[in-house]
Amino acid sequence: MFLACGSTDLRKSIDGLAAIVQESFGLNPFSSGLFVFCNRACNKLKILYWDHNGFWLYYRSLERGRFQWPTGKEEVVAILLRW
Repeated sequence: MFLACGSTDLRKSIDGLAAIVQESFGLNPFSSGLFVFCNRACNKLKILYWDHNGFWLYYRSLERGRFQWPTGKEEVVAILLRW
């Protein structure tokens, strides 16, 4: 799982988010990773995921509260998940 630090313009769709993954982060959007983006208000998320022959785009919007989101100098933070 990869978190995009700071805010992202969530008006971007699949192609725009995949371009950020590839060009800004230097990662392959067609890998098995989840790429997570958050808006400036930290109340909306988009998750980009490649599944065999197409992308999934998940969207989450909070009615109340905010996500705790990294704002560090890194462009992306990798999180290792173990099942």
